[in-house]
Amino acid sequence: MIQPTTNTKERIILGIDPGTAVMGYGLVKEIGSKIELISLGVVKMEQLDDHMLKLQRIFEKTVGLIDNYKPDCLAIEAPFYGKNIQVMLKLGRAQGVAMAAALSRNIEVTEYSPRKIKQSITGNGNATKEQVAAMIQRLLNFKETPDFLDATDGLAVAVCHSFQRMPATKGGGSKKSYSGWDTFAKDNAKRIVK
Repeated sequence: MIQPTTNTKERIILGIDPGTAVMGYGLVKEIGSKIELISLGVVKMEQLDDHMLKLQRIFEKTVGLIDNYKPDCLAIEAPFYGKNIQVMLKLGRAQGVAMAAALSRNIEVTEYSPRKIKQSITGNGNATKEQVAAMIQRLLNFKETPDFLDATDGLAVAVCHSFQRMPATKGGGSKKSYSGWDTFAKDNAKRIVK
């Protein structure tokens, strides 16, 4: 018997919020226009004194996530400009090592600014980490609050990447803009996994 084919495309997205003390990550599965939570967590590195050891750990943990979950792509948060150039340099290295880990496994990499991620998730580019976490919990329908907001930040990067590929609204063929999550959720109830 021939199995019916389905046009529903699936894609696993690994999102990373790079850091040299704590790296947050989240994985989602995109099934057509729906998104499901696979996993989220953090990699802690506060106990490591040597910056090179931290970079090695980021590389190894990222490769481990890729080998374990087999994502189709990596979405990563770009370092934002701060007053302390040394902090930015270290964050850039952490981001680069995570990107190199993905590229070593032939995984496509996309970078998003913190503002773009916040705008995509909450409708406000200046949202707090807590607001982003609350929206992510609501969108992916999970109650557990992670110990570190870096975990929901990593998950937010993955969801932001998924939103970039969502099809335009039916009818006019143009994307609709929303004033916030509540409006989006009402208009897109079928896209939210419960």
